[in-house]
Amino acid sequence: MALYTIGDLHLSLNGNKSMEVFGPAWEGYVDRLRDAFSQLNDEDVTVLCGDLSWGMSLEESLEDLRFIDALPGRKILMKGNHDYWWNTAAKMKRFFADNGLETLDILHNNCLWYGDIALCGTRGWFYELDGPERAHNEKMLAREAGRLETSLQAAGTADKLCFLHYPPLYQGYRCPELLALLERYGVRACYYGHLHGAAQRRAVEGSCAGTEFSLVAADYLRFVPKKICE
Repeated sequence: MALYTIGDLHLSLNGNKSMEVFGPAWEGYVDRLRDAFSQLNDEDVTVLCGDLSWGMSLEESLEDLRFIDALPGRKILMKGNHDYWWNTAAKMKRFFADNGLETLDILHNNCLWYGDIALCGTRGWFYELDGPERAHNEKMLAREAGRLETSLQAAGTADKLCFLHYPPLYQGYRCPELLALLERYGVRACYYGHLHGAAQRRAVEGSCAGTEFSLVAADYLRFVPKKICE
């Protein structure tokens, strides 16, 4: 039994938005994901850090969700900025049950567990101080910070791992509100996605204020889930 994570699968099995148009780094990525996951077993757990399907609704994402469900082990899904299919937890769980998607769970306004380790997280947000979107960004960041704190509080005094879609920091950018929560609640490690291509050179990895940060976007990991622990 092992815990893994990876983000940004960007599946489009029932559509025409294959990521292969972005060049060799994405060539054959669906098969590469399937091959990499074949090394896992049914007792393993993988946290998927958002941007999972290009579908615009649950129904449009069904083939992508079936692909994820068929991969070995339990999969914990998180919302990314391109997951337009995402809905309320109740509706998603009902949709999963109605379509026999038995290995999927949701990390959203809650805390899940891997043994004694608390799995916490939320989508996160990029907050730009200036520009016409400032009021909207303030509102969204406050909402995401609240969701993260709810998740962290649910973990109590347990060992905590945090999973985000948006990076809370990279070269030239910091999100003080989210970073303060990671420090306040003693989060041991934080895993995030979202960054692709040249932006990955700005990723921050390593220790910061007591938390270990790792970029886990699928193309950065070459479509091989990152093992966290056994």
